[in-house]
Amino acid sequence: ITLGDGTVQTVATDSSWKHNFGPIVESDLLMGESYDARRELPDWSKAGCDESGWLPVVSFEDSGAALVARAGPSVREIEEVRPVGDPVARHVWLTTEHIFDLGQNISGRVRLKLRGRKGATVVLRYAEMLNADGSLYTDNLRSARATDDYTFAGDAEEIYEPHFTFHGFRYVGVKTTNADGIAIGRDAITGVVLHSDMPQTGAFECSNAMVNQLQSNIRWGQKGNFLDIPTDCPQRDERLGWTGDAQVFVGTAAFNMDVAAFFTKWQQDLADEQTEAGAFGQVAPNPGVTDKDGGPAWADAGIICPWTIHRLFGDRRLLVRHYDSMKRFVDYLESTARDGIRCHPKDKYHAFGDWLAIDAPHPGGAPTPRDLIGTAYFAQCAKLLSEIATLIGKKEDARHLSALHDRVKAAFNREYITPAGRVLGSAQTGYLLALGFDLLDEVKQKAVVELLVDDIRSRGDHLSTGFVGTPLLAPVLTRFGRVDVAYKLLLQETYPGWFYSIKQGATTMWERWNSYSHDKGFGEVSMNSFNHYAYGAIGEWMYNCIAGINPDTAAYKTIRFQPRPGGGLTWARASLRSMYGLIEAAWKLDGGRVVYNVTIPPNTSATVILPDGTRHQAAAGRHEFACRVGE
Repeated sequence: ITLGDGTVQTVATDSSWKHNFGPIVESDLLMGESYDARRELPDWSKAGCDESGWLPVVSFEDSGAALVARAGPSVREIEEVRPVGDPVARHVWLTTEHIFDLGQNISGRVRLKLRGRKGATVVLRYAEMLNADGSLYTDNLRSARATDDYTFAGDAEEIYEPHFTFHGFRYVGVKTTNADGIAIGRDAITGVVLHSDMPQTGAFECSNAMVNQLQSNIRWGQKGNFLDIPTDCPQRDERLGWTGDAQVFVGTAAFNMDVAAFFTKWQQDLADEQTEAGAFGQVAPNPGVTDKDGGPAWADAGIICPWTIHRLFGDRRLLVRHYDSMKRFVDYLESTARDGIRCHPKDKYHAFGDWLAIDAPHPGGAPTPRDLIGTAYFAQCAKLLSEIATLIGKKEDARHLSALHDRVKAAFNREYITPAGRVLGSAQTGYLLALGFDLLDEVKQKAVVELLVDDIRSRGDHLSTGFVGTPLLAPVLTRFGRVDVAYKLLLQETYPGWFYSIKQGATTMWERWNSYSHDKGFGEVSMNSFNHYAYGAIGEWMYNCIAGINPDTAAYKTIRFQPRPGGGLTWARASLRSMYGLIEAAWKLDGGRVVYNVTIPPNTSATVILPDGTRHQAAAGRHEFACRVGE
């Protein structure tokens, strides 16, 4: 503390300090909090506090852990959600539990406002769904207790909000003992939404109400899982920074919110967990997960996420700061590959494969070979790192990485592609990786596109992909001229598809396509999160393709507007607050024409490609274009 006269006073924690026990009896991120208001110490932080009952502290040696300043945005209360309707009372023996419905699956906590006699306790329980009898469905929480207890001081109406925990929930149960006579009404609780402080930057809306609900579910899935790290789910005994989920969703995340600082912080987490050999892990931070090599599509987040953040926000510093870390990872892939094949079947290796693919006999047993996935991602990482090396002036590295990419691409074709253009495994994800990562020549591309479309049609216009393949579906189909098929998949209402969960009542993205259905009930309980954002990666395509907003160069310095109307939509609009300012795009069908309006921010320019193929160059400002469609 620097005083007015310039002298400096240091107040340090040492053995002269004292401690006491307060009202927070226990508090745990997964289990919940117990708070006894009778133990509150209202004057403990004021001068003259009676410290006669306080206890001495014990000081320990410095552990040597590095203390660093927070690099990312703080987690804070962002918004509040009120219950819909009155609570439903469920009487069990000598207790009553009032079930509140917030109408929206959220991540955070509740604010309790009640009056009770001194020593009376209420128990708060949380769930994402209800059982058929109206009770809270908590089986999918696994070992997470997800329960808060509050004991009243008994003075007047009391307000309580847990301090060091959060929950994933739509429904809240407030359980009381009947003898306490506590009156519970609609105003007893308020849902408090917590997530990292990331301003909303994007918005999307169209003429289809189900697509709009999907966009809402994607956004709420991001809110529920971007709490300091990109968690997989906010409700059960997990909540880890899974690398695979983050890498498939980062593009969508960057449309919805300003995630630049968030991912800059998380990239340091990835680097901190990198092994001496150079492998990135399954999760970051790593709380003790044994497999340090996260495997294909998971570990590759160490390359794909920073590249995406640079592409969408223009931050070269992130690439420069972590270049050595990224280079060590690709060197690790090169040194452990066999003849260019990553995760060779003859070696013991860890890989999740196309996690939760439809045809898989178990979550990681998809028909797309795991070494095929690994080799495709190996080629993609070598390609991206070559571009990064070029960007930051590492010319010799860039040449080596480009040559490495060519060798891995050749190995991919040798091992997994037949002369006729078939892909080993004959699965949608294998086709998508080969096409999406540019691993085929032009002739084989055409054959594989036909195989992909035929497979989709044979399933009644349904996907069969898991976490790896699903994000590539719509972009690859669109790129190769089958936007019609992409729209059919997007608008599919039956299982498996994006609208299926919405028709079952989803307000966030689910871990499984069929986590719950009205006719069959709940899915497999050990892996059944109702707030799991990976399949929300379709959101990037909705901005890119439906609305037509695409970055031509980093941070949207130059923009490509290319809307592709379809799927029966009659209008769509989207906006994005980029580093240069507000970008807007909106189209509507007007008879046999499509009218397209764009806003281009200052110091940028754009190419506008209309549905009839005509191209226009445009400078900053507002512009309107039109063309004939459907002829």
